[in-house]
Amino acid sequence: MSKTPPPPKNAPRRSFASKGSPASSKDAGKAPSKRPGKDFGKAPGKSFAKAPGKSFGKGAGKSFGKEGGKSFAKDSGKSFSRDTGKSFAKESGKGFSKDRPYFESRPKPESRPQADSRPAVESRPRTDSRPSEKRPYTEKRAFFENRVRREKPVNDGLWLYGIHAVRAALANPQRRVKRLLVTNRAAEEIGEKLMGRVRHEVTDGDSVARMLPAGAVHQGVALQCDPLHGHTLAEVLQPSERRRIVLVLDQISDPHNAGAILRTAAAFGVSVVIVQDRNSPPETGALAKSASGALDLIPVVSVVNISRTLDDLGKLGFWRVALAGDGESPLKDAGIEGDVALVLGSEGSGIRRLVREHCDAAAYVPMDSAMESLNVSNAAAIALYELRR
Repeated sequence: MSKTPPPPKNAPRRSFASKGSPASSKDAGKAPSKRPGKDFGKAPGKSFAKAPGKSFGKGAGKSFGKEGGKSFAKDSGKSFSRDTGKSFAKESGKGFSKDRPYFESRPKPESRPQADSRPAVESRPRTDSRPSEKRPYTEKRAFFENRVRREKPVNDGLWLYGIHAVRAALANPQRRVKRLLVTNRAAEEIGEKLMGRVRHEVTDGDSVARMLPAGAVHQGVALQCDPLHGHTLAEVLQPSERRRIVLVLDQISDPHNAGAILRTAAAFGVSVVIVQDRNSPPETGALAKSASGALDLIPVVSVVNISRTLDDLGKLGFWRVALAGDGESPLKDAGIEGDVALVLGSEGSGIRRLVREHCDAAAYVPMDSAMESLNVSNAAAIALYELRR
């Protein structure tokens, strides 16, 4: 078997591609590089030169040829030159070389006509009176709140209910009244004279209940009015031949207890009731109903500091007594003479320490050991009876 003679030393190397394939390098007659793995010959495979910065050969771990399992032959229609980076073979129908790059030869798309700036359908003019520009958040919120208020029924002022509370309010010349809703039966009890002072409407009980809080015992009458104006201690505390009694309520916040105390105070001729401007019930229909008309009979003075008010009463000659369960002596043995200021505390915490220090004495109501304490309105009734006896 004869051996094939070796090729001469100056013979060009053969490429990995098949014979007859068009060359993809710049110069077809130029000899390929001597270093293996860098040149894939004249075949239309892939040639990665030094310029792109990538070499795919045996040394790089990737080979594209017959041995690597991937061959880019002339059917692929793509060959890559080191100068242009992309060139397409003749068989693919796109012969683009270095002189005619692809992006220059590609036909430019026709420019679409600009759409008319005017709308296809003209918008109708605004028929409402609202401004077209965007409103700030505060204006939108105010507009919405005002619209909601207009839709709700307007019930300004204070609503009093109950026969005695409404009758006392109508009889008080200092009370400013606005509107009266009354049933036929309640109108007979109030009387035409008092009803003539205010614009009134004879209706049924359901119409009266709709103007009041749920569960209010209105007895068929409701009066819309303004709250009473505040008084000062100098205005209402006038000299008198009878013993003057002043009730001081320290943090009594329950309207039912406060109303019952006002009712008892009116029964025993109390001159004035002093409350603190905070931690005291406001003037409401529930307070007036519990007072049973006494809210318009007994002047109520609201003060900022009760301790300072007790000092002022002491300068006016009042004997200041704190009614407490741990008092020093029974109320009848307290030796009270002349005018008296009786201090009542809340049922939970009682009289505060600083308020008690500004009193002249502390007394209690004697009672059986079976019961620890009394309701503050009941204790006030017993104490006022003892002071008037």
